[in-house]
Amino acid sequence: MSFETISVVGLGYIGLPTAAMFASRKKKVIGVDVNQDAVDTINRGEIHIVEPDLDMLVSAAVQQGYLKAVTTPEPADAFLIAVPTPFLPIEDVNDIPRPDLSYIESAAKAIAPVLKKGDLVILESTSPVGATEQMADWLSEKRPDLSFPQTHAENADVNIAHCPERVLPGHVVTELVQNDRVIGGMSKRCSERSVDLYKTFVMGECVITNARTAEMAKLTENSSRDVQIAFANELSMICDELDIDVWELISLANRHPRVNILQPGPGVGGHCIAVDPWFIASKTPKLAKLIKSAREVNDMKPEWVVKKIREMVSQYLNDNPDKNEHEIVIGCYGLSFKPDIDDLRESPALEITKMLSNKHLGKVLAIEPNISQVAFDDFELVSMEQSLSITDIHVLLVDHSQFRKVKVTDKYIVDTKGIWS
Repeated sequence: MSFETISVVGLGYIGLPTAAMFASRKKKVIGVDVNQDAVDTINRGEIHIVEPDLDMLVSAAVQQGYLKAVTTPEPADAFLIAVPTPFLPIEDVNDIPRPDLSYIESAAKAIAPVLKKGDLVILESTSPVGATEQMADWLSEKRPDLSFPQTHAENADVNIAHCPERVLPGHVVTELVQNDRVIGGMSKRCSERSVDLYKTFVMGECVITNARTAEMAKLTENSSRDVQIAFANELSMICDELDIDVWELISLANRHPRVNILQPGPGVGGHCIAVDPWFIASKTPKLAKLIKSAREVNDMKPEWVVKKIREMVSQYLNDNPDKNEHEIVIGCYGLSFKPDIDDLRESPALEITKMLSNKHLGKVLAIEPNISQVAFDDFELVSMEQSLSITDIHVLLVDHSQFRKVKVTDKYIVDTKGIWS
């Protein structure tokens, strides 16, 4: 059965580019999102996120009639669910964060009424192991008139699979096409049909496995990165204690032919690396010791950075006895979780800026060239030029390309990325 109409549920950083990519291949695409503003923006041919080249894709797709956005699901031949999987509230500080599947559940129950025999449902949301099977159960409960692969395997009326996204923000349009995809169907038929769907635009290889392994593959990829970053971040704190330039040290160590240490930073952010390792740790808390430790190292790095900034404030006051803390202006350069995007999810830079604004008695400024429409209660958003003219202590948190073009040589700098040091 061909896929003439494709529905993408969740029009965020992954869902919207995916919808636009299908639409660019002349498929009829119905995007679904609960955010009315996002829906209205897309239907005007505009985008509500920052992602290179996406605006042109969406504009063309809407103008040509291949893409529309709605708030309520409509019938389609394939449904891709790309909604968030955040954490549940933590009741005890010693608890391991556990995934909140309520968005997936809501999406599944929203599409259930419009499902029909022959449809394909793919969960793209990064999920803990077993989430795809849970989604299948939610669909089955809502539609007892249809059969699903957990009970009817190859003969199911509705096919279900998991295919995690694995793209880099800022390069999503390119990587959606070029990257390999891991596809885990709940049956052989589910996998094969999913491959047929993705091959609409994917030039990379579509590798088939089962749903649980596909779920674990994404978590493993990001947990591996998290462990590597934790090593670099821990090394940066050790080097600070021993008065060693960590960037010089890593550069020297990486001259070894089998060593490739990553660069340290203010922590780890984003919707994947800062989140996914906890999905493994929450399932196997007694076994995921290294994964849990790495998460703890990266989670505590923002507090360490704030401590270094507070030490810089003390140094400034010692050097300028005529000043008091109320007069000291701190400029925080970068709020997003990685360079040259507007994504603030789990951003350590944003966390540091907020923590600093609560601790510092003077003014805290934020410089984020990729954001212009957001108002923050804790601090003031200013331009690079404004900050350089009035800031006393400069805090480099994100190595945006704009910041790399400017060399700040003031005495009072806390550089977490090593570009102004």
